[in-house]
Amino acid sequence: MAIQKILIVDDSPTERYYLTDILTRNGFTVACADSGEQALEKIKADKPQLILMDVVMPGANGFQITRAIARDPQLQDVPVIICSSKNQETDRIWGIRQGARDYLVKPVAAADLLAKIKALG
Repeated sequence: MAIQKILIVDDSPTERYYLTDILTRNGFTVACADSGEQALEKIKADKPQLILMDVVMPGANGFQITRAIARDPQLQDVPVIICSSKNQETDRIWGIRQGARDYLVKPVAAADLLAKIKALG
């Protein structure tokens, strides 16, 4: 099933706008959350087909929320791609270990993001 509905989780309004712009121009339906806690509420209320997750946020960080999603039987089938400015290989490995399907370093290139989404769909 092709991915249509994407949730962007990022505390940066600029980053949310940038990713939303790329995705809507390519035909995706986008919702946003500005914290991990808000993301969990939105995921449970209206389950997305993909989550783009920032790591560094106030409250619970993206690694913690990704782990919570991966361990929840009702949510674990929703793929998570981490989009973070943390560019160390150890961060990428940790993100994948928490349950993320992929890891992109900011600034995210539109072509890379679209290719990763297509690979999941």
